[in-house]
Amino acid sequence: MAETLHIAQGSKEEKYRELLPQLVALLAGETDLTARLANTCAALKATFDWLWVGFYLLRDGMDGEALVLGPFQGPVACFRIAYGRGVCGAAWARNETLLVPDVDAFPGHIACSSLSHSEVVVPMHDATGAAIGVLDVDSVKLGDFDEVDQAWLEKIAALVIEDGR
Repeated sequence: MAETLHIAQGSKEEKYRELLPQLVALLAGETDLTARLANTCAALKATFDWLWVGFYLLRDGMDGEALVLGPFQGPVACFRIAYGRGVCGAAWARNETLLVPDVDAFPGHIACSSLSHSEVVVPMHDATGAAIGVLDVDSVKLGDFDEVDQAWLEKIAALVIEDGR
């Protein structure tokens, strides 16, 4: 089935307002989490043209738990991120959304791309409240993310896992 997004012009608030109901419709009826994550990445990338939009999912491995690369749009990325490392690992460890206006000033930042200058990372949780991963967004612009992005991306992160658990 082909899907088409209507991408609003104007403020980021207007773009989010227009995108959210389209995501609800796009994800309706799809229960596969990977498919839901993949189309959410594509929708966010098409709407905002950020450098990188993707998900890291919590997985157990030989070295213990780590965030492992999931569906994304943008340049190639790091495969695994340890607990507390970089912005993604810190958001996971702190269990809170992190807005980073200048990634070069973030202690321990993992530079998957030298083009990234600001970042927002939103932790995601299952129905029991257990961490399952993060939504990670990078921009080429310094200070590109704010509380508007945080509020909307938190809604989108919750929506994408609703029926895909």
